[in-house]
Amino acid sequence: MRSWLRSRDQRVSSQKDPGMPAVVSDPARDPFDALGDPNRREILRLLSHGGKAVTELAADMPISRPAVSRHLRLLKEAQLVTEHAEGTRRIYRLHEKGLEAVREYLDGLWSDASVRFSLLANNSREKGGD
Repeated sequence: MRSWLRSRDQRVSSQKDPGMPAVVSDPARDPFDALGDPNRREILRLLSHGGKAVTELAADMPISRPAVSRHLRLLKEAQLVTEHAEGTRRIYRLHEKGLEAVREYLDGLWSDASVRFSLLANNSREKGGD
């Protein structure tokens, strides 16, 4: 199971549906908290075109290089980006597994919602046809 959905003391339990995974309260590990900031979303968009160094990212953004570095650290902790050294520079890239986990989670939510909508639509038709 994804690290940000694991059962831990940091999680908040769900009173309504104990079978559902609880919410992670550690924003440094939660990709959805990381995606909540528009600057971090812009960094991900820029990295979707390929790996870049902090200075390259900062040149394309309205925030300082140290601010970009802080955002990259949070994105890395949330497993949305990876880094590797090229000489004296650190190159950041999208972390495919982390992004895939987010996509799978959202696909699951969408799938559940579409099933519920279909059931509601079918039940409404049956009641209306009586």
